[in-house]
Amino acid sequence: MVERESELVGQGERLRAAESEPGQPRLYEREAAILAARQAIDTLCREFTAGGIELGSLLLYSGRAGLGKTSMLQQVRMLAGQQGGCTVLSARAGELRTKEPFYVLRQLLLPELLKLSPEEQREVFGPWREIAGPAVGLIAPSGEDLDPQSVRIGLEYLVTQLARLRAPLVMLVDDVHWADQESFGWLESFAERCPELPVLLAIAWRTDELPAETHAFRRLVATNSHRHLEFQGLLPAPIEKMVRAAFPDTAEDAFCRQVWAVTGGNPYLTQALLAKVRERGIEPIYENVPLLHDLAAEAQGMTRELWLQKLGVNTLNLAHAAAMLGTQISPRVAARIAGMAPGAAEEAISELRRHQVLTGPADGPLEFVHPLIATSLYRSIRPGMRTAMHGKAAVELENAGRPLVESSRHLLETHGENDPQVVAKLRQAAREHLAVGAPAAAVRCLERALNEPPEDEDRAQVIYELGCSTLLTDPVSTVNQLRLALETPGLRREQRVDATFRLSEVLAHSGRLVEATEVTLAEAARTEPGPGRVRLEVAHFMWAAFQREERDGPARSARLAAFSAELTGDDINARAARVLRAWDLTLQGADATEALALLDSALEDGRLPKGLGWTSTTWGLELPAIVGLTFVYTDHLDRAEKLFEEAIRAFELAGWVGGHLGFAYFLMGLVRFRRGALAEAEEFLRGALRIARRLGPGLPLQWDAVGVLADTLLARGRTEEAWKLAADYGFAPPYHPTAMVLPDAPTLYGKLLLAQGDREAAVTALETVGAQLDERGWHNTIWAPWVGNLAQALQPRDPLRAGELAAEGLRRARTFGVESAVGTALRTAAAVADGQSALELLTLAVRELGRSPVGYEHAFALVELGAALRRAGRLAEATEQLHQGMELEVECNADGLVARAREELKASGLRPNRLRTTGKEALSQAEWQVAEMTVQGNSALEIAEQLEMPLSLINRRLAAVHRKTGTNREGLAAALGLPGEEPRKP
Repeated sequence: MVERESELVGQGERLRAAESEPGQPRLYEREAAILAARQAIDTLCREFTAGGIELGSLLLYSGRAGLGKTSMLQQVRMLAGQQGGCTVLSARAGELRTKEPFYVLRQLLLPELLKLSPEEQREVFGPWREIAGPAVGLIAPSGEDLDPQSVRIGLEYLVTQLARLRAPLVMLVDDVHWADQESFGWLESFAERCPELPVLLAIAWRTDELPAETHAFRRLVATNSHRHLEFQGLLPAPIEKMVRAAFPDTAEDAFCRQVWAVTGGNPYLTQALLAKVRERGIEPIYENVPLLHDLAAEAQGMTRELWLQKLGVNTLNLAHAAAMLGTQISPRVAARIAGMAPGAAEEAISELRRHQVLTGPADGPLEFVHPLIATSLYRSIRPGMRTAMHGKAAVELENAGRPLVESSRHLLETHGENDPQVVAKLRQAAREHLAVGAPAAAVRCLERALNEPPEDEDRAQVIYELGCSTLLTDPVSTVNQLRLALETPGLRREQRVDATFRLSEVLAHSGRLVEATEVTLAEAARTEPGPGRVRLEVAHFMWAAFQREERDGPARSARLAAFSAELTGDDINARAARVLRAWDLTLQGADATEALALLDSALEDGRLPKGLGWTSTTWGLELPAIVGLTFVYTDHLDRAEKLFEEAIRAFELAGWVGGHLGFAYFLMGLVRFRRGALAEAEEFLRGALRIARRLGPGLPLQWDAVGVLADTLLARGRTEEAWKLAADYGFAPPYHPTAMVLPDAPTLYGKLLLAQGDREAAVTALETVGAQLDERGWHNTIWAPWVGNLAQALQPRDPLRAGELAAEGLRRARTFGVESAVGTALRTAAAVADGQSALELLTLAVRELGRSPVGYEHAFALVELGAALRRAGRLAEATEQLHQGMELEVECNADGLVARAREELKASGLRPNRLRTTGKEALSQAEWQVAEMTVQGNSALEIAEQLEMPLSLINRRLAAVHRKTGTNREGLAAALGLPGEEPRKP
């Protein structure tokens, strides 16, 4: 790919050298613009030399065609060259290159990138080489579809590093109104960041010709209005100077005034009109003033007949071929399009240069002297001939070794002729567009392929490819095209399965979970037995697991259990089914041991098997997320953290920095929240929320992030901020219409109400959600702790029912068998109990939570126990618990709990200790000792007996071990890297 682009680089170098030569047209009435440009360049160079970095500025030029914008950019180039030390990059969009993705960007960056050494290239690309490299033409695409948002971010990184390496940098972009969609989008984003870099960015465009959708660019111009100069027509005096320069001895005043009148002061049109006056041999006197109007019309837009009179047949044919190519014109390719021999083509090019139609070196690349000439020539081609010439141009560009992404723009302008080769080329071009992150260009190619049309047996496949091309950018179009592909005969069995799964995936990611479950179930019923059918059945169960509501939850769980039991092998579908079964058991609150055993059988040596990775196109991110969520809610937080770290790395390396990365941030925020690292959790969750806002409102990711972030703020003691966050994002009934929020949204909302002191509303909300979850068979007290929250809400007015609910919550937690669930349920039961009973429950809660990795819950229980002991007059014991709780609270950044612990300690007459660090490396020698003995299979009582220490001290050390390593007893060996034995019953 680099070899193919080297020709473009060399041609661009020669063209820019030609542009900087003397003899350029004089700029009349542009003194202020030239002065502003000179000052901007002087400031950039002076302050950069003085050590400045954030020096960037914009120069914005607009106006009608022919008013001198291009000449102004050439003037900026000349001023930068005179200054010395500047790196100048330039690009010019073309009217006929708007459908060639990244065309402008390649012109701008590739010449300079090819000058870099391999070490410098590695520096400017960083981790984004495989993402941004294909877009700029430096490396060949990998063949995998790239996320346009990722490509945009990669390009921003690339240009940022290039700007710093080659600073000070002057970037010129002409005729930006014709820029391809991909380059324009990048330019909008980069222009906003320009002030952060040592870059002067100068942009020119035609007034009223910007595409309608360029809202961000229009806002940018409005914001930088002091840098925006809109060129107007010249006054009569400069036009008179131009006329007298052309006719120094004979031009009369009346003739000069009429030239200004018929051209509107347009300098380019004035020069073209004066050229025609010379061609016709017309004297510039008063008697010939009536001729100027028609001559001006000819100069502005010549017809085919006028061009023919001016150039002759052969020369006009070559000019038309050049107009087909638009910019960066290869003389050899233009000659072949025109069907001319090399010698005749050379003569025609020489004639076009003499008539000031083309400019540039004889061996190319050639450029039109002005875009208006190219437009005039292109429009002078008869429509039928124009279409045929586009077809010829596509062929000749391909024969010349140019990539399909370049020749395909010509195929888009041809008529369908039932040509299978054209269909194949357009499909291949679409794949290449997707591989550089240009799905809009791929869509154009595939839509044109359908109009060819393709053979009957290929039509469904092309429709399917069209649906997949919009997967990351247009969910509605994707759904429509994939449905049509499935309805069209011709898809092979495996393609039908894949099309159905992709359809269900985009439906689910759009929040249409019910449709996703229905479409997979219906297609599974039509599919013959085999791996494809099993994949669809697994997908059906997967999407059902994420539905907000379900009519037959227990029945669906039973079907899933039977389905999973039937798949006894270790193929990817069987593993996926076991993952879903483990998650279903977790939501039911069944014995966690069974769920974890299923997960271990689904993984390979504790890692995701091939085919279930985060970036797998077979299954997507849902199944590995379910694995991690099961670990989260069974106290294996260390395994969940590792898994979610893998997700973040995988998405960043793949360039999936949109919803995928946002979901990974959410998952990491969730596990950090469970672990008690509240400040870190808040950071990850806010990152997820930022991405969710960028993607648009109402997506499940936004609900997920807001819910856990609000819970995190409550834990940190920022109740009002949590409530405001929920209100700002509408986190209240009816929630998302179809998708389940992670964790349970109604329970979180009831908790918010309870924190606000609105017990009546909290009771109503929690009773409603409790009935719904019980009907569904979901009794997990960590996922949805509605029972405990409802007990606390009811305690003041109905203590008997509150006690019954607390007891039910404890029963459910013990059935689940996870220490954090049991410990939290014990603490909740203590909150609705009195006296010695509450004290005993809190003692048990601290012991259970000390065996788990959930730092905040443990800290909460310690403070509650310390407070209860103080109220019972047992100050020495209270102080011990409060000190330990205080340390842990500070570690967790639980500011509200810290304040409460301080008050309790103050009431005891003591000061809090300093906190200690966390992590495996933070274990003290004494903690390592009890950790090793625990891994060897000893119980806490056995360790206490062997070390001849109090059991309470051993339990405190074990609690610190679990908290710092982020795992429970079963996961301790793996977390510490020690060989473990099965723990013995005490």
